[in-house]
Amino acid sequence: MHDIADLEGRGIPGVGIASTEFTQAAAAQSAALGFDPAMVFVRHPIQDRTDDEMRALADDALEGILRQLISPGGLTPRCHALSVPSTG
Repeated sequence: MHDIADLEGRGIPGVGIASTEFTQAAAAQSAALGFDPAMVFVRHPIQDRTDDEMRALADDALEGILRQLISPGGLTPRCHALSVPSTG
């Protein structure tokens, strides 16, 4: 969360990516920082996934990440989070 806040503060668009287990923690950290970052949440857990499973998670999340980065008015801060649906 701090990294995304730093990037956005320097005018560099960013999207936080975390697993669904950390949705509430991300909201709490966001509130504590007074910053509402763009977020994409992927399926949990992460640690025991194979390389192929991680690539599939990244592929599934890519569209949501790109959507968060580019808004209709250009590159601007976003104010909502997306959850990537489970594909299997």
